[in-house]
Amino acid sequence: MTEFQPLRGPAYKNADLGVLSKELNDMLADCRICPRACGVNRIRDQKGFCRVGRDAYVYSYFSHRGEEPPISGTKGSGTIFFSGCNMRCVYCQNYKFSQMNSPAGDLPGKALSAGELAEIMLELQAQGCHNINLVTPGHVLPQIIAGLVIASGRGLNIPLVYNTGGYESPETIRLLEKAVDIYLVDMRYAAEENAVKYSLAPRYPEFNLSAVKEMCRQRPEAVFDAQGIMREGVIVRHLVLPEDISGTREVLRRLSEAVSPEKVYLSLMSQYLPCNKSGNYRELARRISMEEYSAASDNLSVFGFSNGWVQEANGLPELAGPNIEQKFRDNSTEGNKG
Repeated sequence: MTEFQPLRGPAYKNADLGVLSKELNDMLADCRICPRACGVNRIRDQKGFCRVGRDAYVYSYFSHRGEEPPISGTKGSGTIFFSGCNMRCVYCQNYKFSQMNSPAGDLPGKALSAGELAEIMLELQAQGCHNINLVTPGHVLPQIIAGLVIASGRGLNIPLVYNTGGYESPETIRLLEKAVDIYLVDMRYAAEENAVKYSLAPRYPEFNLSAVKEMCRQRPEAVFDAQGIMREGVIVRHLVLPEDISGTREVLRRLSEAVSPEKVYLSLMSQYLPCNKSGNYRELARRISMEEYSAASDNLSVFGFSNGWVQEANGLPELAGPNIEQKFRDNSTEGNKG
């Protein structure tokens, strides 16, 4: 078993966040933050696909107890949900703030200044959260880093988790090497036609795999503290969809060839729930079966993934109801727990 490594402080404590903040903010003038490269001037509050202009909108924030065990730990993950998104998943559970407008026609949630976002980060740290968990952060990265500049200067000292649907520009991810400690990244699809049909995300498999490779280059080894809380690393999430729309076997094959399957942590998720517009698609209008999830999980050993988690019951109609909590079961081998 690997011995615990001496723990470093969060990456952003040793970064020149001011320089990073300016570089990212400059990218908003002709927006190219994500693979869409809409080209709108968000500094002037123009809005592209994500529907977010100059200001970041926060829908909610709280101590989240339902993430993977080393993220939620015993005190919760300090989770911040941002409004808007650069995808349009027809089955998105967060569609009310990722895709819809408020009754007033604005994005749901509240537009926050950098100082207000910093206050949220510091509040979550004061609650005892193990980390700051940024959910759907890609389209508001400049605003997040501007807030991090202030929060770090005022004593923020817990890891930063980049929790993304995976439609990311590897060039943008490369800029985050000295800012992000943990990447919690989806790998949704093997086939581009499914990414376009169900998420309006052209070239998703290409951009996604390149971004994940860059994340693993930055954080090649998972690091945990004595309580088993992750301090650095990459967790790849894969949501099993009905009818193998996600292409699980091919996703895992490509991942195993791109990074070290013995080192990456994989979370195989069974919690798919038909919602949003999924009822318009016959193939998505049901939860996955036990047989589908079992077939998907068989691929973990086939491609050498020994660290991570499978979910018990979630998404399986024989065992789960629509409001069941996530239950993760450790799928790690004793020799690879770090």
